[in-house]
Amino acid sequence: MEAVDPTGGVAHLIQTALTPVFLLSGIAALLGVFNTRLAQVSDHLSHLADLSRGDLHPDEAATLKSHLLRLALRTLTLDASVALGAVGGAATCGAAFVLFLGSVRESGVGGWLIGLFSLALGCTVISLLAFIGDSLLAWHGLRREGPIPRSLNGRGK
Repeated sequence: MEAVDPTGGVAHLIQTALTPVFLLSGIAALLGVFNTRLAQVSDHLSHLADLSRGDLHPDEAATLKSHLLRLALRTLTLDASVALGAVGGAATCGAAFVLFLGSVRESGVGGWLIGLFSLALGCTVISLLAFIGDSLLAWHGLRREGPIPRSLNGRGK
């Protein structure tokens, strides 16, 4: 019979429980990027709202409307990125907790672990796809409408 090394078992438990933490760190970095991008879009929306006050030439109004529509779509895609990233982070924490709890109680938690980790990975992938959608909207808007105007008819910042 082999002797059971309790220290080795605890070390393995800690190693295994820390694995999801690396995914969580990556998700946290992504959430920071998503939030920064969302803040920039929000600033652009505020700027365009300021520009849209008052009398506008029809061409200017059409340009602002086009930019506002594109920024609204970008806000939706970035909101989805943030929400899905947060769910992915929560599922990662849940997977780490279930893994730890299963080891302490010596119970089978394989189904829960697979489910939570799959949810974390799936949400992270979809949040990245939504972020790609935002990037494509930004690129397409820049190519089609040009940069967001700083001012109209001498107005603005």
